[in-house]
Formats: sequence, structure tokens, C-alpha cells
Amino acid sequence: MPVSVAVLRKLEEVEPQLRGVLISILEELERQREETVTKNDFNELKEIVRELAIAQKNTEKAVQDLQITVKELQIAVRDTQKALQGTQAAVQDTQKALQDLVFDHSKTREQLGGLSNTVGYILENEAYKFLPALLKREFGLEVKGKLLRDFVKDNRGHEIEVNILGQATRKRNRFVIVGESKSQLSKNKVSEFLNKKLKRLDGVFDGELFPILVTHMKSEPDVDAFAAQKGIKRIFYSYEFS
Repeated sequence: MPVSVAVLRKLEEVEPQLRGVLISILEELERQREETVTKNDFNELKEIVRELAIAQKNTEKAVQDLQITVKELQIAVRDTQKALQGTQAAVQDTQKALQDLVFDHSKTREQLGGLSNTVGYILENEAYKFLPALLKREFGLEVKGKLLRDFVKDNRGHEIEVNILGQATRKRNRFVIVGESKSQLSKNKVSEFLNKKLKRLDGVFDGELFPILVTHMKSEPDVDAFAAQKGIKRIFYSYEFS
């Protein structure tokens, strides 16, 4: 590269022969300086390129790892979907099984209800035959006609069914036998009879109500005492009908 103008002006003061040598030396030094700078720049550039190459490799590896992770996630999603499908199928099977169970339970309850009604009718039929004699022996009541199951209008004008119903007399007094049969008797069922039947029949008949209950067995030891306290005249047990 040419020597600068300022240096040349300084060299004008030097002898011509020496000036030429100095100029040659200065030009050589300038050339070497430029080459040194270029080499340093080149080395720096090589280092940058090397770092970029390493970064590129790291990036490619990260991309590959990411692709592997994505594939693994896709597989996991597919497996989860299959598991969900299996779960849905199991839920559907369970729902169907529950529906079948509910249906069977409903049929069983229906059958048990029918069986309970049958047992109740048998108990009532026995009561119709044996109660007149028991009422005569224990209370001096003379049953007029037959005891039967019938519908009557309550004191609100609504029809209600009475399991055991009949007319009876004792001397000159008139009574109306009102009874209920329960396969198994509890205090709750006693209260139910009082509230749903006797209270609604109060004042309906020409005669004093004579409430009784008929059962195969009691579910609580103090049912008899509870019933007597509530005004029930007698609880008759099926084993007495013989």
C-alpha cells in the first residue's frame, strides 16, 4: 500500500538515495501490517464459523430430540385414545349391566310386592274367619254379617280402602270394626294406621270405632304397649287363628 503523503513530505528532507530505501522499507512494513490484520480477521472469522457450525450441530440435535419427543407424544396420545375407547366401552358395559340390574331389581320388587300382597290376603282371609269368635270371647262383641275388605268415603269425602271392616253390637251399643293387616308390625305401621285410616274415618260411621290390627309377627318388643297406648283395642297374631 502507498506511503502516506505526510510521511513523503518528511522524507523530502532526506537524501534521495536514502529516501528511496526508506520508502521501500515503509511500504514493506505497511504491507506486512495489512497482511497481519487480514490474518487475524481471518482467524477470527474461522473461529466464528467454527462456533456457528457447533451451534448448528447442537440445533440439529435439539431438533432431532424434539422430533423424537413429538413422536413419543403422538404414540402416548394414541395409547391414551385407545385406553379411553376401552374405558368408554367398559363404562357402556357397566351402564348396561346397571340397567339390567335395575330392571331385575324392579321385577324382583314387583314379585316381592305380589308375594307380600298374597301373604296379606291370606292373613286377612284367616282373620275374616276367626275374628268374630275371638271378638265375641274377649270383648263380648257380636259381629253382624261378615267382616270384609271394602272402600268407604272418609270424613273429607275421599275413597279409602279398609282391610277389615264390619258391624258389631254389645248389648245395646253399636261398634264398627276397623282393622288393618300387616305381615310384620312395627310402631311406625301402627302410627300409619292411626293417621291414614282411623283419623280419616272419625265421625263417618253410626257407631263407635273399634280399631284392631292383625299380623304374623312384630318387629319391635314394645309394639303391643305402644298400640294400646294409642287406642288400638287389640293386636291379633296369626297363630291365634286355629
